[in-house]
Amino acid sequence: MDLRSLRYFVAVAEERHFGRAAARLHMTQPPLSRAVKRLEADLGAVLLHRTPTGVTLTDAGAILYDEARALLEQAERLRARVSTATLTIGTLADSVEQAGDRLVAGFRARHPAIRIHIREADFTDPTAGLRAGLVDVALTRTPFDETGIAVRVLRTDPVGVVLRADDPLAGRDSLRLRDLDGRRWFRLPEGTDPVWRTYWVRGDGPVVRTAQECMQAVLWNGTVGLTPLAHELPDGLTSVPLTDLPPSRLVLAWRRGDANPLVRSLVALPDFLQRKAPGRVKDAQAATTSS
Repeated sequence: MDLRSLRYFVAVAEERHFGRAAARLHMTQPPLSRAVKRLEADLGAVLLHRTPTGVTLTDAGAILYDEARALLEQAERLRARVSTATLTIGTLADSVEQAGDRLVAGFRARHPAIRIHIREADFTDPTAGLRAGLVDVALTRTPFDETGIAVRVLRTDPVGVVLRADDPLAGRDSLRLRDLDGRRWFRLPEGTDPVWRTYWVRGDGPVVRTAQECMQAVLWNGTVGLTPLAHELPDGLTSVPLTDLPPSRLVLAWRRGDANPLVRSLVALPDFLQRKAPGRVKDAQAATTSS
């Protein structure tokens, strides 16, 4: 007994006629009749009195009709709930754009009815709302405190120093941190993840919370800061590679042990895309999972 056979039976019970029920179901009468006979055999009960002019319900058929209607209505409610399911994705700066449109297209192809909510975080929370329970999954950058969090690496980007285009160091092919001794750096607010702050902050200067504030601090005040070299910079700014700082990883992050099937589907997608297009997937490079 399955929902389709119950749906067939309900149509016959309501139409009181196999021909009219078949037309309602957009099928021919013989397979409908066979399906109802199989249902009767499965249940071991006669459900319909058949006459030349139509059908009527037996006592067993009347009981099944009431229960089948309730089951089908419940199934429709469940389908409606699933079709409006949501996934909330936290982002940091331009992490969504950096992840690549193939990740977005791949998830939409798998789950076309799922509603996606995007929540952008500032630099005080590198988990983009994940640790606070505000999002289901985050597109962000490491390093940060990964306690209780699993990550999958999408790509690894070298880091550079952001400078004004007229800065004396702007023409260099590369720099080391010691070349920036004595320079004024931007800072992150108090309470920011200490692992995150230790990586990105190298001195004292104005407090910033967003990527845009970082760029403007450099442009207006000559402050220096760090950025993944993949980030696009506004006119008047440039970045010079740093040779003595580990690269930054663009990652998908989720709560360790999360059983949400939509989260699992998203975090498994980069591996699928890589297998599907070997050698082309820049936005889903060698995956590393902590789970």
